[in-house]
Amino acid sequence: MFYKIARDLMFCADAEKSHHFALDSLKALQHTPLSMLWRQQIQPKPLTVAGITFDNPVGLAAGLDKNADCIDAFAQMGFGFIEVGTVTPRPQAGNDKPRLFRLPEANAIINRMGFNNKGVDYLVENVKKAQYKGVLGINIGKNKDTPNEQGKDDYVHCMRKVYPYASYITVNISSPNTPGLRDLQFGDALLDLLNAVKNEQLDLAAKHGKYVPVFVKIAPDMDEVAVQQVAETLLQSKMDGAIATNTTLERSAVAGLKHANESGGLSGAPVRLKSTEVIRQLRSAVGPDMPIIGVGGIDSAESAQEKLNAGAQLVQIYTGFIYQGPQLIRSIVNSL
Repeated sequence: MFYKIARDLMFCADAEKSHHFALDSLKALQHTPLSMLWRQQIQPKPLTVAGITFDNPVGLAAGLDKNADCIDAFAQMGFGFIEVGTVTPRPQAGNDKPRLFRLPEANAIINRMGFNNKGVDYLVENVKKAQYKGVLGINIGKNKDTPNEQGKDDYVHCMRKVYPYASYITVNISSPNTPGLRDLQFGDALLDLLNAVKNEQLDLAAKHGKYVPVFVKIAPDMDEVAVQQVAETLLQSKMDGAIATNTTLERSAVAGLKHANESGGLSGAPVRLKSTEVIRQLRSAVGPDMPIIGVGGIDSAESAQEKLNAGAQLVQIYTGFIYQGPQLIRSIVNSL
């Protein structure tokens, strides 16, 4: 009830202003008695994926807590794991505003934020201060003004910074809001990037005495041939897993709605089936062993189970969480 009232009030205001107000509130209150407003105890349902033991299979997707300001607040809600970022080597403002739009009739959001974040050093300091001891993924990207040919240097730089503090690292090459970024998903560009990432991962594992898995986050806007090609590269470069999927550029499911023609990535219920199909194709292509985290349009226990049935071992939520709040975590975990 509290969340519904708070959400309805925030939905009366500008989407990005509401977003920042919510995060600022969580950050300010996460270590105070008022955290009881969102705290909930969820029955553990542990499982081990990629050598990591998760308290439960429902995680927070990257993009909500870009700077790792609110790790403890999200942990208090009962997430089985938390992914922060996307973070870049240098701070950047992101794209021009307005850049975040609600489509409530479709339980959807369009964003073209553009990797707005305070930089990897700021994020690392927040991670170090957090009390959370659970599974933490850190999602890394490249700065907008870094040419694709030098993009691997940005990913390697971020890896070096976050490696000691991450349970796993996600290489984000699938956001539609950084010009040219999705070009890194294909062919020699992808192989070159992932080989550099793998080499750095092995060097860091030796240096720190621990192996931190690397996942690659892919887009839903690929046909089966493209998914097959990406899968082959993931296997060839010995990546530890994949996250499928990011937001979509497709608009057919929201045609005619207010804001439907805004540029950016569409998330929420309209991407559900597209994301699930990519997971199914990816699972077929990579075989039974590579871990897959499913994300995209999960707003119920049924849609979460759909991702697991398609081949994912874990799921993440974002837009469904915005619309429903922490109760969605409990609903999914209790049903699995």
